[in-house]
Amino acid sequence: MWNKREPKNRRLSRTHVLDVKLRSDQVRATRVRMVLLALLVPGITLGVLYTLWCCGQAALNAFVYDNADFAIQRIEVQTDGVIAPDQLRRWTGVKPGANLIGLDLAAVKRNLELVSVIDSVSVERVLPSTLKVRVTERDPIAQINVPHLGAESGLVVSVYQMDAAGFVMQQLDPRLCTAPLAQPKPQLPLIAGLNIFQVQPGRRVELPQVRAALRLITAFDQSPMAGLVDLRRVDVSGPGVIVATTGQGSQITFGLDNLEQQLRRWRQIHDYAQSQNAIIASADLAVENNVPVHLMAAGATPEATPKVVKPATNRRRNV
Repeated sequence: MWNKREPKNRRLSRTHVLDVKLRSDQVRATRVRMVLLALLVPGITLGVLYTLWCCGQAALNAFVYDNADFAIQRIEVQTDGVIAPDQLRRWTGVKPGANLIGLDLAAVKRNLELVSVIDSVSVERVLPSTLKVRVTERDPIAQINVPHLGAESGLVVSVYQMDAAGFVMQQLDPRLCTAPLAQPKPQLPLIAGLNIFQVQPGRRVELPQVRAALRLITAFDQSPMAGLVDLRRVDVSGPGVIVATTGQGSQITFGLDNLEQQLRRWRQIHDYAQSQNAIIASADLAVENNVPVHLMAAGATPEATPKVVKPATNRRRNV
């Protein structure tokens, strides 16, 4: 009797277990809904943004890139040199009717700057349908004749030109120039002593002798010797000096520095030779004191026509 246990309330125990399971399922369902919501909101946001982007692209194509009002109808070209505007338009690589807004201006600029005779380029959009191109050309002051082996057997001479900054240019075909300026120009002084590996069109030659030769050619036209002799050739093959040859047969050696002073000394020697009814055969102006000079009789060589002093280059603008 004393060991008899009280009967348990099985219904109450079962209700408590079911209640715990119910709360656990509710928590699990709530967590699932939160996870789904966390994934769904960014997905919907991205979908809306992508739809808006597609609509924007479609509108941009319809109203800008495919709009006939922005098709290029005119390429306005301005140049300070001699290249024909039609040739510059071809070099831009712009197709007729191309969209002005979608045009890659950097590519147009690069296409023109790859031409060795062009120094700098600016490209500008003028809405709704005009592309404006401004070109600065390089002005050649010297010529380079470089012998090399051709594709077939035999020696080939490639002719290049060089501006005052030392950039190498391929000779411009006269057919690509404007008609009034396509006439033959006076012979440019020849820079000798370079090989094919040192001369690359569009590249600058950095050799000190070449830089000095260009300075000499530039300074010569404003020097006391201008109009008295004809500067024909400058040899840059020697170390530390350059050797100029005139149309009168004189060979003048220059140091690489103080060229203006050396040109004045050349004039003094020239005047002395004239007073002796002679001409200079050779002179080494690179020597500062006791300049080595060799004179020869004035009639020993045929007299060459002195070079006419060139006026300052008048740049022309073609549109």
